[in-house]
Amino acid sequence: MCGFVGFANSQTDIDKQQTIQAMMDTIIHRGPDSGGIFSDDDVTFGFRRLEIIDLSQEGSQPMYNEDKSCILIFNGEIYNYKELKQDLLSKGHVFTSQTDSEVILHGYEEYGVDIVQKLRGMFAFAIWDKNLRNLFIARDHFGIKPLYYTQNTSDGSLLFGSEIKSFLKHSAFRKELNKNALKPYLTFQYSVLDETFFKGVFKLKPGHYMIYKDGKLDTTRYWDVAFNEKDGSLEQYVERIKDSIRESVDYHKISDVKVGSFLSGGIDSSYITALLKPNKTFSVGFQDHEGMFNETNLAKELSDILHIENHRKMISAEECFNMLPTIQYHMDEPQSNPSSVPLYFLAELASKHVTVVLSGEGADEIFGGYAWYETTPAMKKYERLPYALRRPMSFLAKSLPKNRITAFLVKGGQKVEERFIGQAKVFEESDALAVLKDDYKQGPSVQSITKGVYANIQGKDDVTKMQYLDMKLWLPGDILLKADKMSLAHSLELRVPFLDKKVMELAGQLPTKLRIHPNNTKYALRTAAKEVLPDAWANREKVGFPVPIRHWLKEEKYYSLVKEQFKSETAKQFFHVEELMKYLDSHYDGKANYARYIWTVYVFLVWYKRFFN
Repeated sequence: MCGFVGFANSQTDIDKQQTIQAMMDTIIHRGPDSGGIFSDDDVTFGFRRLEIIDLSQEGSQPMYNEDKSCILIFNGEIYNYKELKQDLLSKGHVFTSQTDSEVILHGYEEYGVDIVQKLRGMFAFAIWDKNLRNLFIARDHFGIKPLYYTQNTSDGSLLFGSEIKSFLKHSAFRKELNKNALKPYLTFQYSVLDETFFKGVFKLKPGHYMIYKDGKLDTTRYWDVAFNEKDGSLEQYVERIKDSIRESVDYHKISDVKVGSFLSGGIDSSYITALLKPNKTFSVGFQDHEGMFNETNLAKELSDILHIENHRKMISAEECFNMLPTIQYHMDEPQSNPSSVPLYFLAELASKHVTVVLSGEGADEIFGGYAWYETTPAMKKYERLPYALRRPMSFLAKSLPKNRITAFLVKGGQKVEERFIGQAKVFEESDALAVLKDDYKQGPSVQSITKGVYANIQGKDDVTKMQYLDMKLWLPGDILLKADKMSLAHSLELRVPFLDKKVMELAGQLPTKLRIHPNNTKYALRTAAKEVLPDAWANREKVGFPVPIRHWLKEEKYYSLVKEQFKSETAKQFFHVEELMKYLDSHYDGKANYARYIWTVYVFLVWYKRFFN
């Protein structure tokens, strides 16, 4: 795993070597082992390498084909590279390294842009084709690896790379805040739009590639998530899941450096760990908090059962608040998922022992693991009433004071497209509008963001619709982005075996009843995991990565810290401070739990101060 930066069609009179070196230096954490530069009249590439496969100099990038007409920079891993290499060798291609990177380069020579259809892995890459005089840029199927681009430059040049912060070192880049990003962020907790918090800077969507030629960009989707149920018994699917996950783990453990695994008390990381059988596992919890805030004892217990060495760290509130500016710097955009914080410390711990870790991200989205996907027994009973009755009750309840009963009635009369926006929902949209200054109220509505996604999954059941929405928004926008940024902040490669296109192909065939079952979520996956896990781990309910923020914000020290930010001149630019203070004081006084509201605003202010003040 590595990182790259580049620019094309630069008209500014700049020192290209000096500029690209400065851009590379901002992402040296992604690749501390070596760096490389390519530059001609049209394109300049910069690359930072984290050595994983083929540690020799032959694995360095930028990488060239035989006649040096194609130049590659690549971040990620291609797990089926050995099979692809044999195919390309049989067609006469000459390889100079043992890397997976070179397979992309020769694959492009042989298949053109269709090489992306053959890749099995996580990737973001750029290829400059001198003969065609075009730039080919692609991102993996799920969005495991980030890729940003912009033409918001004073000279019309294109900038692209693994992290936005590298663009700040290019003199032509216009650093401007995207005012439309703040309102949806308050609800979603992450940057949910294609355009980032930096105006004119976009994310290349997962499963897409783009061609840049003669100053113009053309983007194409080459893959999409597919849910197409196929009949089959639980027993049949369990056997297929066992084979599929085991094969994926075998692919994902290919490495010339040490490999470990993250481990919590839940099924996802536990299943991966049990199949991988690494020498070391890594876990974190929170000081002075037990139960759901500390699963390290469960991780240690499973590690002992599997005869694996477990390393643990207990995190303090002070450490979390002290490191938050650094965490938001590495994220590039404000991201208030509290689990980003422990993930940062977990990656730091693991990086002292290994260079690669396997983790359990993606299992909930593809196998149906979230509690949101379940319908509660009370709601099942209520839904026996005709929709024609429940619908007007929903509208009536909206006009009444908010409480559990009115919330239940509102939800009970809504379509899934109305009530479900993904796994994270922080601010109610009306509350976000009330707290924002006028200049920041113009961002797109929540419904306008989700509507386009739901339009692509019509005709499916509600569970499938929710999974699809999560895979298009929540997974790449939150889960995978923090996994990439927090791990590579410590030069650690994080791999996700559940997010393999072959595993997804199987998961997409699972009948809904084998995803969400009366007994549990992820029913088929849990049943398969019992082959290698004790029942207690296979059946354990999902906890996630909870952080005791609500407790910390009731402590005078952290209340005062947040209060200082809320009353700052920066906060006054964006928010009605008196509204912010109502939330903070109510929470501090124990009148209501507004921890997520408070944290989401606080994170934005910390991020803004780091990048703009």
